[in-house]
Amino acid sequence: MTVIAASCIAERDSVETAAEPVGGYDGLLSALREHGSTVEFVGPMTQPFFVPEGRVIHVDGQEVQVFEFSSAQEMETAAETISSDGSSIGTVMISWVAAPHIYKSGKLVVLYVGDEDGVVQVLETVLGPQIAGRNR
Repeated sequence: MTVIAASCIAERDSVETAAEPVGGYDGLLSALREHGSTVEFVGPMTQPFFVPEGRVIHVDGQEVQVFEFSSAQEMETAAETISSDGSSIGTVMISWVAAPHIYKSGKLVVLYVGDEDGVVQVLETVLGPQIAGRNR
């Protein structure tokens, strides 16, 4: 009699979690580049829902907004005002042109409005799971 044994090993989720938190803007750019992304600074920008001036960067050709707060505590206070689906931040109601994906790490809140899986995946790898927005 022959017995064949097989085992199943659960596959890891394709999205790696961030090894250590990205603290600030420069760390974010370095981490994105280390994971193979092309990153370019586009310019400063403001949004009515966050106090610090933001920076627009292109990550693999997609626009990403980065807000660096003066402290992690200030960032956490701002992040608490974001609705789970990203449709409101504080008292501002938002109609996005595409799916919002919002992340936080260290002193940063990072916003990507779009559906490029590669950009979502690298942001999740570098920053951890999104804190608000729509799932892919």
